Amino acid sequence: MTGKKQPDFPLDSVIHEQARLAILTYLAGSPQRTVTFSELKQKLGLTAGNLSVQLRNLEAAAYVQIIKNIEGRRPVTRVSLTLQGFKALTEYIRRMEEIISTLKSCRPGNPY
Repeated sequence: MTGKKQPDFPLDSVIHEQARLAILTYLAGSPQRTVTFSELKQKLGLTAGNLSVQLRNLEAAAYVQIIKNIEGRRPVTRVSLTLQGFKALTEYIRRMEEIISTLKSCRPGNPY
């Protein structure tokens, strides 16, 4: 260790994973209140298995709500961003902006 104090920028580990961040960002930017599982899978380029796992993690954190219905004999899964999820994403972005701002203010060769 160098003894230098590292900046303290705690990030939400649930959101920080790339696929979960992509899911939340897509949901937050969607003009619809709910998005189908199929749309998320297609637009984000995730496998069905990976998307399912990531949605379960987001649902456990209460960041998304998952609703399953049968429509014309076919199962349809819809996902929506919760208020808690929106607030968590907003806070995550704020913290990332702090990190970026700190990095931009560092002089070359003297990061701290």
